[in-house]
Amino acid sequence: MKAEKFAIAFLRIYDRKIASGEISFSRLNMKKEDFTRLCTDTDYVLPEEEIQRLCQVMALTEEETELLLSFTGKE
Repeated sequence: MKAEKFAIAFLRIYDRKIASGEISFSRLNMKKEDFTRLCTDTDYVLPEEEIQRLCQVMALTEEETELLLSFTGKE
């Protein structure tokens, strides 16, 4: 069982990347509805395809990508 939820894991990485200037919200091309839902519903998990796309755009490490994909129930 995971100690954290997808939204928490994603937002931790997102915040670090935003703060460092590596990414911007507009560059992610993420639906505002999805982002709002992540911020308000800690049980929400993005679709696997969207997670994979965001991992590429955000240039995540293999470990970070595996962590986020682990919340889909598939790896």
